[in-house]
Amino acid sequence: MTACAIEGGSAGAAATADPEAEPEPEEPKEPEEAVEAEEAEAPSTGAAARSGTDAPPPPGGFTLTADGAYAARLTAAPGPPGERAWYPERWTLDGPEPYAVPLPLDQPEEPDSEVAPLADGRVLIRRRVADRQMISLLYPTGPGTGELLLGAVGCAEMTLLPPSPDGRCVYALAAGEDHASLWLVAGGAFGPEEVARIPGRCSGGVWLDRAGRMLALDRQEPGGGPVKAVAVDLGRQGEVTPLLQIAPGSDDRLLLADPDSGLLLLRSDAPGHDRLGWGVLGSCLPVRFPECLRLPDVAVTPFAVQPGQMLMPESCAVALRIDGAPGSWVGVWRPAGRQLHQFAAPLGWVPGAGYWSRDGVLRLPYANGATPCGVALLDAPEDVEPSSVTGRTGGGEGGGEPSAADAAPAVCKPVPLGQAPLHGAARPD
Repeated sequence: MTACAIEGGSAGAAATADPEAEPEPEEPKEPEEAVEAEEAEAPSTGAAARSGTDAPPPPGGFTLTADGAYAARLTAAPGPPGERAWYPERWTLDGPEPYAVPLPLDQPEEPDSEVAPLADGRVLIRRRVADRQMISLLYPTGPGTGELLLGAVGCAEMTLLPPSPDGRCVYALAAGEDHASLWLVAGGAFGPEEVARIPGRCSGGVWLDRAGRMLALDRQEPGGGPVKAVAVDLGRQGEVTPLLQIAPGSDDRLLLADPDSGLLLLRSDAPGHDRLGWGVLGSCLPVRFPECLRLPDVAVTPFAVQPGQMLMPESCAVALRIDGAPGSWVGVWRPAGRQLHQFAAPLGWVPGAGYWSRDGVLRLPYANGATPCGVALLDAPEDVEPSSVTGRTGGGEGGGEPSAADAAPAVCKPVPLGQAPLHGAARPD
Protein backbone atom coordinates (compact mmCIF):
# COMPACT_ATOMS: atom_id res chain seq x y z
CA MET A 1 0.00 0.00 0.00
CA THR A 2 1.76 3.10 -1.20
CA ALA A 3 0.35 6.06 0.66
CA CYS A 4 0.65 9.80 1.08
CA ALA A 5 -1.12 11.92 3.66
CA ILE A 6 -1.18 15.56 4.72
CA GLU A 7 -2.61 16.56 8.08
CA GLY A 8 -4.47 19.80 8.61
CA GLY A 9 -4.36 21.85 5.41
CA SER A 10 -5.12 21.48 1.77
CA ALA A 11 -3.75 19.06 -0.77
CA GLY A 12 -4.21 19.90 -4.41
CA ALA A 13 -7.75 20.99 -5.21
CA ALA A 14 -9.44 19.10 -2.37
CA ALA A 15 -12.58 20.79 -1.08
CA THR A 16 -12.70 22.24 2.42
CA ALA A 17 -15.37 21.82 5.06
CA ASP A 18 -15.84 22.52 8.75
CA PRO A 19 -16.59 19.24 10.53
CA GLU A 20 -18.11 18.99 13.94
CA ALA A 21 -15.73 19.11 16.87
CA GLU A 22 -14.28 15.79 17.92
CA PRO A 23 -16.13 14.37 20.96
CA GLU A 24 -14.16 14.17 24.18
CA PRO A 25 -12.87 10.67 25.07
CA GLU A 26 -15.12 8.86 27.48
CA GLU A 27 -14.11 7.95 30.99
CA PRO A 28 -13.16 4.28 31.39
CA LYS A 29 -16.14 2.07 32.18
CA GLU A 30 -16.28 -1.34 33.77
CA PRO A 31 -16.65 -4.21 31.22
CA GLU A 32 -19.06 -7.04 31.86
CA GLU A 33 -17.37 -10.10 33.29
CA ALA A 34 -17.50 -13.54 31.72
CA VAL A 35 -17.15 -17.07 32.91
CA GLU A 36 -14.95 -18.13 35.80
CA ALA A 37 -12.19 -20.73 35.81
CA GLU A 38 -13.01 -24.40 35.52
CA GLU A 39 -14.49 -25.95 38.72
CA ALA A 40 -14.98 -22.49 40.27
CA GLU A 41 -18.30 -20.95 41.22
CA ALA A 42 -19.15 -17.99 39.00
CA PRO A 43 -19.58 -14.80 41.05
CA SER A 44 -21.88 -11.92 40.22
CA THR A 45 -21.07 -9.71 37.23
CA GLY A 46 -17.90 -7.71 37.74
CA ALA A 47 -16.86 -9.36 41.00
CA ALA A 48 -14.04 -11.46 39.64
CA ALA A 49 -12.29 -8.60 37.94
CA ARG A 50 -12.35 -6.38 41.03
CA SER A 51 -11.38 -8.86 43.71
CA GLY A 52 -8.23 -10.68 44.68
CA THR A 53 -4.68 -9.59 43.94
CA ASP A 54 -2.83 -9.25 40.70
CA ALA A 55 -0.90 -12.29 39.50
CA PRO A 56 2.72 -11.60 38.54
CA PRO A 57 2.89 -10.47 34.93
CA PRO A 58 4.25 -13.09 32.53
CA PRO A 59 7.66 -12.04 31.16
CA GLY A 60 6.93 -13.19 27.61
CA GLY A 61 3.38 -11.87 27.30
CA PHE A 62 0.22 -13.75 26.40
CA THR A 63 -0.03 -15.24 22.90
CA LEU A 64 -3.28 -16.29 21.21
CA THR A 65 -3.93 -18.49 18.21
CA ALA A 66 -5.43 -16.64 15.25
CA ASP A 67 -8.92 -17.99 16.01
CA GLY A 68 -8.71 -17.30 19.75
CA ALA A 69 -9.21 -20.96 20.68
CA TYR A 70 -5.95 -21.36 22.63
CA ALA A 71 -3.48 -19.11 24.38
CA ALA A 72 -0.12 -19.64 26.03
CA ARG A 73 2.01 -17.75 28.50
CA LEU A 74 4.76 -18.18 31.05
CA THR A 75 3.45 -18.07 34.58
CA ALA A 76 5.10 -18.22 37.99
CA ALA A 77 4.79 -20.76 40.75
CA PRO A 78 4.18 -19.31 44.23
CA GLY A 79 7.30 -17.96 45.87
CA PRO A 80 9.23 -14.80 46.73
CA PRO A 81 9.33 -12.24 43.89
CA GLY A 82 13.03 -12.77 43.28
CA GLU A 83 12.80 -16.57 43.32
CA ARG A 84 9.80 -17.30 41.11
CA ALA A 85 9.96 -20.49 39.05
CA TRP A 86 8.49 -19.87 35.60
CA TYR A 87 6.66 -22.54 33.62
CA PRO A 88 4.47 -22.59 30.47
CA GLU A 89 0.71 -22.60 30.74
CA ARG A 90 -1.89 -23.28 28.04
CA TRP A 91 -5.34 -21.69 28.15
CA THR A 92 -8.35 -23.25 26.38
CA LEU A 93 -10.78 -20.49 25.44
CA ASP A 94 -13.20 -21.99 22.91
CA GLY A 95 -15.24 -24.10 25.33
CA PRO A 96 -18.14 -23.23 27.63
CA GLU A 97 -15.68 -22.15 30.33
CA PRO A 98 -12.02 -21.17 30.02
CA TYR A 99 -9.46 -23.30 31.82
CA ALA A 100 -5.68 -23.39 32.12
CA VAL A 101 -3.37 -26.40 31.92
CA PRO A 102 0.11 -26.05 33.47
CA LEU A 103 2.96 -27.52 31.44
CA PRO A 104 5.94 -27.64 33.84
CA LEU A 105 9.04 -29.75 33.23
CA ASP A 106 11.74 -30.90 35.63
CA GLN A 107 13.49 -27.53 35.56
CA PRO A 108 11.92 -24.06 35.56
CA GLU A 109 12.07 -21.95 32.41
CA GLU A 110 14.15 -18.83 31.97
CA PRO A 111 12.14 -15.59 31.91
CA ASP A 112 13.37 -14.80 28.37
CA SER A 113 11.82 -17.97 26.92
CA GLU A 114 8.91 -17.48 24.51
CA VAL A 115 5.80 -19.61 24.01
CA ALA A 116 3.21 -19.83 21.23
CA PRO A 117 0.07 -22.01 21.04
CA LEU A 118 -0.88 -24.20 18.07
CA ALA A 119 -4.35 -25.08 16.85
CA ASP A 120 -4.00 -28.70 18.05
CA GLY A 121 -3.44 -27.60 21.67
CA ARG A 122 0.31 -28.05 21.80
CA VAL A 123 2.56 -25.19 22.87
CA LEU A 124 5.81 -24.26 21.16
CA ILE A 125 8.60 -22.97 23.38
CA ARG A 126 11.78 -21.19 22.33
CA ARG A 127 14.65 -21.34 24.80
CA ARG A 128 18.04 -19.66 24.54
CA VAL A 129 20.87 -22.02 25.44
CA ALA A 130 24.27 -20.32 25.14
CA ASP A 131 24.40 -19.04 21.54
CA ARG A 132 21.66 -21.35 20.22
CA GLN A 133 17.88 -21.35 20.18
CA MET A 134 16.22 -24.62 21.18
CA ILE A 135 12.72 -25.24 19.80
CA SER A 136 10.34 -27.77 21.40
CA LEU A 137 6.65 -28.62 21.52
CA LEU A 138 5.00 -29.18 24.91
CA TYR A 139 1.75 -31.06 25.52
CA PRO A 140 -0.08 -32.51 28.54
CA THR A 141 0.37 -36.23 29.16
CA GLY A 142 -1.86 -37.18 32.04
CA PRO A 143 -0.27 -35.82 35.21
CA GLY A 144 2.92 -34.76 33.45
CA THR A 145 4.18 -32.77 30.47
CA GLY A 146 5.46 -34.28 27.25
CA GLU A 147 8.16 -32.58 25.19
CA LEU A 148 9.03 -33.05 21.53
CA LEU A 149 12.34 -31.47 20.55
CA LEU A 150 12.08 -29.97 17.06
CA GLY A 151 15.67 -28.79 16.71
CA ALA A 152 18.07 -25.93 17.30
CA VAL A 153 18.98 -22.75 15.45
CA GLY A 154 22.50 -21.37 15.73
CA CYS A 155 21.88 -17.71 16.51
CA ALA A 156 22.19 -15.62 19.66
CA GLU A 157 18.88 -13.75 19.34
CA MET A 158 15.51 -14.83 17.95
CA THR A 159 11.94 -13.59 18.31
CA LEU A 160 8.80 -15.62 17.70
CA LEU A 161 6.27 -14.07 15.34
CA PRO A 162 2.50 -14.31 15.92
CA PRO A 163 1.23 -17.83 15.16
CA SER A 164 0.32 -18.36 11.52
CA PRO A 165 -3.42 -18.09 10.70
CA ASP A 166 -3.40 -21.75 9.60
CA GLY A 167 -2.77 -22.78 13.22
CA ARG A 168 0.00 -25.23 12.32
CA CYS A 169 3.05 -23.07 11.63
CA VAL A 170 5.14 -20.77 13.78
CA TYR A 171 7.79 -18.47 12.33
CA ALA A 172 10.62 -16.64 14.04
CA LEU A 173 12.84 -13.72 13.11
CA ALA A 174 16.60 -13.71 13.70
CA ALA A 175 18.59 -10.53 13.10
CA GLY A 176 21.96 -10.60 11.32
CA GLU A 177 24.48 -7.84 10.72
CA ASP A 178 22.92 -6.66 7.44
CA HIS A 179 19.91 -8.93 7.03
CA ALA A 180 17.15 -10.71 8.91
CA SER A 181 16.53 -14.45 8.66
CA LEU A 182 12.97 -15.75 8.68
CA TRP A 183 12.72 -19.25 10.16
CA LEU A 184 9.88 -21.76 10.05
CA VAL A 185 10.35 -23.26 13.51
CA ALA A 186 7.17 -25.38 13.63
CA GLY A 187 5.14 -26.93 10.83
CA GLY A 188 8.01 -27.87 8.54
CA ALA A 189 8.99 -31.34 7.42
CA PHE A 190 12.47 -31.55 8.99
CA GLY A 191 12.53 -29.27 12.01
CA PRO A 192 13.44 -25.57 11.95
CA GLU A 193 14.36 -24.29 8.50
CA GLU A 194 15.34 -20.91 7.14
CA VAL A 195 12.76 -19.83 4.56
CA ALA A 196 13.90 -16.31 3.65
CA ARG A 197 16.70 -13.77 4.07
CA ILE A 198 15.59 -10.16 4.01
CA PRO A 199 18.15 -7.38 3.53
CA GLY A 200 18.15 -4.80 6.32
CA ARG A 201 16.96 -4.78 9.91
CA CYS A 202 13.46 -6.17 10.45
CA SER A 203 10.95 -6.15 13.29
CA GLY A 204 7.20 -6.42 13.80
CA GLY A 205 5.27 -9.19 12.12
CA VAL A 206 1.64 -9.01 10.91
CA TRP A 207 -0.22 -11.59 8.81
CA LEU A 208 -2.04 -10.19 5.79
CA ASP A 209 -4.07 -13.24 4.73
CA ARG A 210 -5.83 -16.29 6.16
CA ALA A 211 -3.53 -18.77 4.43
CA GLY A 212 -0.37 -17.73 6.24
CA ARG A 213 1.42 -16.80 3.03
CA MET A 214 1.73 -12.99 3.15
CA LEU A 215 3.66 -11.57 6.11
CA ALA A 216 4.29 -7.89 6.77
CA LEU A 217 7.51 -6.79 8.47
CA ASP A 218 8.90 -3.37 9.38
CA ARG A 219 12.26 -3.00 7.63
CA GLN A 220 15.11 -0.52 7.66
CA GLU A 221 17.43 -0.71 4.64
CA PRO A 222 20.99 -1.98 5.24
CA GLY A 223 22.42 1.51 4.81
CA GLY A 224 19.99 3.06 7.29
CA GLY A 225 17.13 5.44 6.60
CA PRO A 226 13.44 5.35 7.52
CA VAL A 227 11.56 2.24 8.60
CA LYS A 228 9.02 1.05 6.03
CA ALA A 229 6.55 -1.85 6.22
CA VAL A 230 7.15 -4.45 3.50
CA ALA A 231 5.27 -7.60 2.49
CA VAL A 232 7.07 -10.95 2.37
CA ASP A 233 5.52 -13.57 0.07
CA LEU A 234 6.32 -16.96 1.58
CA GLY A 235 4.87 -18.65 -1.50
CA ARG A 236 7.60 -17.08 -3.63
CA GLN A 237 10.71 -17.82 -1.59
CA GLY A 238 10.34 -14.71 0.55
CA GLU A 239 9.89 -12.16 -2.24
CA VAL A 240 9.76 -8.65 -0.71
CA THR A 241 7.54 -5.83 -2.01
CA PRO A 242 6.79 -2.38 -0.54
CA LEU A 243 3.66 -2.12 1.58
CA LEU A 244 3.62 1.34 3.20
CA GLN A 245 5.20 4.42 1.61
CA ILE A 246 3.38 7.38 3.16
CA ALA A 247 6.19 9.94 2.75
CA PRO A 248 9.78 9.49 1.51
CA GLY A 249 11.38 10.13 4.89
CA SER A 250 8.68 8.89 7.28
CA ASP A 251 8.79 5.84 9.50
CA ASP A 252 5.75 3.76 8.52
CA ARG A 253 5.08 0.68 10.64
CA LEU A 254 2.19 -1.76 10.31
CA LEU A 255 0.59 -2.74 13.63
CA LEU A 256 -2.46 -4.83 12.68
CA ALA A 257 -4.24 -6.12 9.59
CA ASP A 258 -7.62 -7.76 9.09
CA PRO A 259 -7.69 -10.11 6.06
CA ASP A 260 -11.50 -10.10 5.80
CA SER A 261 -12.05 -6.36 5.45
CA GLY A 262 -8.55 -5.28 4.44
CA LEU A 263 -8.35 -2.82 7.35
CA LEU A 264 -4.77 -1.80 8.24
CA LEU A 265 -3.74 -0.12 11.50
CA LEU A 266 -0.40 1.65 11.30
CA ARG A 267 1.88 4.10 13.05
CA SER A 268 3.66 6.83 11.13
CA ASP A 269 5.40 10.16 11.70
CA ALA A 270 4.38 11.41 8.23
CA PRO A 271 1.99 14.00 9.77
CA GLY A 272 5.02 15.58 11.49
CA HIS A 273 4.85 13.50 14.67
CA ASP A 274 4.09 9.90 15.55
CA ARG A 275 0.39 9.13 14.96
CA LEU A 276 -1.95 6.16 14.71
CA GLY A 277 -3.55 5.84 11.30
CA TRP A 278 -5.66 3.48 9.24
CA GLY A 279 -5.97 2.49 5.60
CA VAL A 280 -7.25 -0.32 3.40
CA LEU A 281 -5.10 -3.01 1.81
CA GLY A 282 -5.16 -2.81 -1.98
CA SER A 283 -6.92 0.57 -1.97
CA CYS A 284 -6.03 3.83 -3.69
CA LEU A 285 -7.64 5.84 -0.89
CA PRO A 286 -5.61 7.84 1.63
CA VAL A 287 -4.29 6.86 5.01
CA ARG A 288 -6.18 8.72 7.74
CA PHE A 289 -4.97 9.82 11.17
CA PRO A 290 -8.01 10.08 13.49
CA GLU A 291 -7.79 12.86 16.02
CA CYS A 292 -9.77 10.86 18.60
CA LEU A 293 -6.88 8.36 18.84
CA ARG A 294 -4.46 11.10 19.82
CA LEU A 295 -4.68 11.35 23.62
CA PRO A 296 -2.41 13.45 25.85
CA ASP A 297 0.00 11.73 28.24
CA VAL A 298 -0.95 8.18 27.23
CA ALA A 299 0.17 5.60 24.69
CA VAL A 300 -2.50 4.03 22.46
CA THR A 301 -1.79 0.71 20.72
CA PRO A 302 -4.28 -1.43 18.74
CA PHE A 303 -4.27 -5.14 19.55
CA ALA A 304 -7.36 -6.74 17.96
CA VAL A 305 -9.68 -6.14 14.98
CA GLN A 306 -13.19 -7.55 14.63
CA PRO A 307 -13.13 -10.30 11.97
CA GLY A 308 -15.79 -11.29 9.47
CA GLN A 309 -16.61 -7.81 8.16
CA MET A 310 -16.10 -8.71 4.51
CA LEU A 311 -15.13 -5.65 2.46
CA MET A 312 -16.40 -3.39 5.25
CA PRO A 313 -13.25 -1.89 6.84
CA GLU A 314 -15.05 1.14 8.31
CA SER A 315 -17.43 -1.06 10.33
CA CYS A 316 -14.71 -3.10 12.07
CA ALA A 317 -14.43 -2.58 15.82
CA VAL A 318 -10.82 -2.12 16.90
CA ALA A 319 -9.60 -2.84 20.44
CA LEU A 320 -6.82 -0.61 21.74
CA ARG A 321 -4.54 -0.81 24.74
CA ILE A 322 -4.24 2.55 26.53
CA ASP A 323 -1.27 2.99 28.87
CA GLY A 324 -1.00 5.96 31.21
CA ALA A 325 0.05 6.88 34.71
CA PRO A 326 -2.96 5.10 36.32
CA GLY A 327 -2.13 1.84 34.50
CA SER A 328 -3.57 0.15 31.41
CA TRP A 329 -7.16 0.12 30.20
CA VAL A 330 -9.14 -0.71 27.05
CA GLY A 331 -10.34 1.46 24.18
CA VAL A 332 -12.81 0.57 21.41
CA TRP A 333 -13.02 2.53 18.15
CA ARG A 334 -14.39 2.16 14.63
CA PRO A 335 -13.08 3.95 11.54
CA ALA A 336 -16.65 4.93 10.62
CA GLY A 337 -17.10 6.74 13.93
CA ARG A 338 -15.14 9.55 15.48
CA GLN A 339 -15.30 8.35 19.07
CA LEU A 340 -12.91 6.43 21.31
CA HIS A 341 -14.84 4.51 23.96
CA GLN A 342 -12.80 3.73 27.07
CA PHE A 343 -13.33 0.92 29.59
CA ALA A 344 -11.60 -0.30 32.73
CA ALA A 345 -9.72 -3.57 32.20
CA PRO A 346 -10.37 -6.60 34.41
CA LEU A 347 -7.93 -7.04 37.28
CA GLY A 348 -5.09 -9.26 36.12
CA TRP A 349 -5.55 -8.53 32.41
CA VAL A 350 -2.34 -8.92 30.44
CA PRO A 351 -2.33 -5.59 28.58
CA GLY A 352 -2.80 -6.13 24.87
CA ALA A 353 -4.31 -9.63 25.15
CA GLY A 354 -7.74 -10.15 23.63
CA TYR A 355 -9.73 -11.15 20.58
CA TRP A 356 -13.05 -10.29 18.91
CA SER A 357 -15.91 -12.53 17.95
CA ARG A 358 -17.52 -11.91 14.57
CA ASP A 359 -20.59 -10.41 16.22
CA GLY A 360 -18.59 -7.72 18.01
CA VAL A 361 -17.87 -9.12 21.48
CA LEU A 362 -14.38 -8.42 22.80
CA ARG A 363 -12.94 -11.15 25.02
CA LEU A 364 -10.24 -10.11 27.50
CA PRO A 365 -8.36 -12.97 29.21
CA TYR A 366 -7.24 -12.27 32.78
CA ALA A 367 -5.93 -14.01 35.88
CA ASN A 368 -5.78 -12.80 39.45
CA GLY A 369 -5.78 -14.16 42.99
CA ALA A 370 -9.50 -14.93 42.88
CA THR A 371 -9.69 -16.14 39.29
CA PRO A 372 -6.75 -18.16 37.91
CA CYS A 373 -8.26 -18.24 34.41
CA GLY A 374 -11.05 -15.92 33.33
CA VAL A 375 -12.42 -14.03 30.36
CA ALA A 376 -14.19 -10.68 30.56
CA LEU A 377 -16.75 -9.92 27.83
CA LEU A 378 -17.21 -6.47 26.38
CA ASP A 379 -19.81 -5.66 23.71
CA ALA A 380 -18.60 -3.15 21.15
CA PRO A 381 -20.51 0.08 21.86
CA GLU A 382 -22.38 1.93 19.16
CA ASP A 383 -21.12 5.33 18.10
CA VAL A 384 -23.47 8.21 18.79
CA GLU A 385 -23.18 9.58 15.27
CA PRO A 386 -21.97 6.80 12.97
CA SER A 387 -20.78 7.62 9.50
CA SER A 388 -23.43 7.62 6.80
CA VAL A 389 -21.03 5.67 4.61
CA THR A 390 -20.92 1.96 5.39
CA GLY A 391 -18.97 -0.71 3.63
CA ARG A 392 -16.51 1.49 1.78
CA THR A 393 -13.78 3.94 2.64
CA GLY A 394 -14.78 7.30 1.24
CA GLY A 395 -13.47 10.81 1.33
CA GLY A 396 -15.19 14.04 2.22
CA GLU A 397 -17.78 14.15 4.97
CA GLY A 398 -18.38 10.39 5.09
CA GLY A 399 -14.81 9.16 5.48
CA GLY A 400 -12.74 12.20 6.46
CA GLU A 401 -11.17 12.52 9.89
CA PRO A 402 -10.69 15.83 11.70
CA SER A 403 -7.07 16.90 11.89
CA ALA A 404 -5.27 18.24 14.93
CA ALA A 405 -6.20 21.79 15.84
CA ASP A 406 -7.04 23.67 19.00
CA ALA A 407 -10.15 25.30 17.54
CA ALA A 408 -12.37 24.77 14.49
CA PRO A 409 -10.36 21.83 13.06
CA ALA A 410 -10.36 21.35 9.30
CA VAL A 411 -10.92 18.15 7.35
CA CYS A 412 -7.75 16.21 6.63
CA LYS A 413 -6.85 16.84 2.97
CA PRO A 414 -4.97 13.71 1.86
CA VAL A 415 -3.02 13.38 -1.32
CA PRO A 416 -4.54 10.53 -3.41
CA LEU A 417 -2.66 7.26 -3.19
CA GLY A 418 -0.96 5.34 -5.92
CA GLN A 419 -2.03 1.78 -6.64
CA ALA A 420 -1.05 -0.48 -3.74
CA PRO A 421 1.66 -3.01 -4.70
CA LEU A 422 -0.20 -5.84 -2.95
CA HIS A 423 -3.45 -5.45 -4.91
CA GLY A 424 -4.54 -9.05 -5.45
CA ALA A 425 -1.12 -10.43 -4.50
CA ALA A 426 -2.42 -12.37 -1.50
CA ARG A 427 -4.19 -14.91 -3.71
CA PRO A 428 -2.29 -18.12 -4.41
CA ASP A 429 -0.83 -18.61 -7.86
